[in-house]
Amino acid sequence: MKALEIGAQPLTLQDLYEVSVCFRSVTLSAFAKKKIKESRQFLEKEVDSGKTIYGVNTGFGILSNQKIQPNRLEALQVNLLRSHACGVGNPLEEKYVRAMLLLRANALSFGSSGVRVELLDQILLLLNKKIHPFVPTQGSVGASGDLAPLAHLALPLIGEGEVIHRGKRTSAAKILKENDVKPLVLKSKEGLALINGTQFMTAIAGIDLHFSNYLLELCDLVGALSVEALRGSLAAFSSEIHRVRPHRGQQIVASRLRRFLKPGNKSSEIMKSHRNCDRVQDPYSLRCIPQVHGASRDALKYVEEVVLCEMNSVTDNPLVFPESGKIISGGNFHGQYVAMALDFAGIALSEFANISEQRIQKLINPMFSDLPAFLTEKGGLNSGLMIVQVAAASLVSENKTLAHPASVDSIPTSTDKEDHVSMGAWAANKYRRIVENSRKVIAMEILAAGQAIDLLRPLQSTEPLEKFHKLLRRRVSPIKSDRIFYKDIEAIEEMIVRYEFLEVCDAGN
Repeated sequence: MKALEIGAQPLTLQDLYEVSVCFRSVTLSAFAKKKIKESRQFLEKEVDSGKTIYGVNTGFGILSNQKIQPNRLEALQVNLLRSHACGVGNPLEEKYVRAMLLLRANALSFGSSGVRVELLDQILLLLNKKIHPFVPTQGSVGASGDLAPLAHLALPLIGEGEVIHRGKRTSAAKILKENDVKPLVLKSKEGLALINGTQFMTAIAGIDLHFSNYLLELCDLVGALSVEALRGSLAAFSSEIHRVRPHRGQQIVASRLRRFLKPGNKSSEIMKSHRNCDRVQDPYSLRCIPQVHGASRDALKYVEEVVLCEMNSVTDNPLVFPESGKIISGGNFHGQYVAMALDFAGIALSEFANISEQRIQKLINPMFSDLPAFLTEKGGLNSGLMIVQVAAASLVSENKTLAHPASVDSIPTSTDKEDHVSMGAWAANKYRRIVENSRKVIAMEILAAGQAIDLLRPLQSTEPLEKFHKLLRRRVSPIKSDRIFYKDIEAIEEMIVRYEFLEVCDAGN
């Protein structure tokens, strides 16, 4: 892929995905370089004039009344990174660390941070050489920026801290030397500019939202397969119903279900087989797919607006405005916007998993499905998908706890100077786990619905659903007797992560 040029146009979720997951290289635009140089020149002029500027020639937080001597300004920035790198917990995955590097560079590219071009060059050098700082997942309250995670991200720029190299934590100095990268010498304000920001929570939000947008498309397809397997009614998805309650997401989902279940107004053999059945209404987990999926779809659309704005924002402090001759202290580092959006995203995705688990319940229950109990033809000797549903139930219950909002919490920090915090980092970590859990539940529904379709043979479904089923059967064979089902679940999960169902999902658009 052609290198992504930052500072020229706003970043998109696709840009973030391509850099973070596909290792697309990144460069800095000429326009951004000009803005950055102007900002730095103005900041240096103000410092040289003897003005007191927070974090540039003063201490931090409650220590801001401590003036720092001119010959100690560089040491101040290095000490800031060292003292703030106190995160704990497991290392953040590579894709999120890459996203953090990109987002930190992009925030600095606006030319409102007073840093040098050399600092951004160093960030992009690590990114393009695939040198990934060790960033612990815990330790941020998401208010004065994601201070601890960003300090860990920044230390390797100056040859300190650790990186993850070939799957192992190792000295950043060693890896920089092996890759002919000279450690950067920080100048005034640059340490502060590196750690003031929301890039930990925003990196997770952006990467997982990109994947969640795919999951919501996939859930419509999986829901349609379950409706078909359970011989549900198409009536609940009619355009007349959704026209009189015109929520955008609801209308989109209903339209997609119609395209999956009756493309070109052509019913499947399965649909025709129960045309004259005596069932009046389907359970909510089938009948209300547009209302539930649609609400979550609209929620994630709102979240995307917030995340895209944050990805393309300047979030450090103080900010430098050479055009107006001002250096202003503010609070753009506060993560409340992202924290609340992530809480909303967690709720939205949990609901996809909730209704998915209920469809699994119906698929294995002969009272609803009119299929063999637990979707096995030799029940008793075989337990079939009995415990697959139990595992799904455990995950959706875990999601319900994780979906409790983090952003309603706050705890004063830094001697009560920072007395309201967003807890956005915890919102991000919870969302990561909800995404993982939901992906697993959806994989379980695919396993169950695919098996149910096999039990309805020789009847055929619609073209898109048959294509979906055929893709599944390339990796997961029909269930003839009990086997180790976690391997099937993992295989389907891998197909989801590799976007192997994407083309079939698009058939509903």
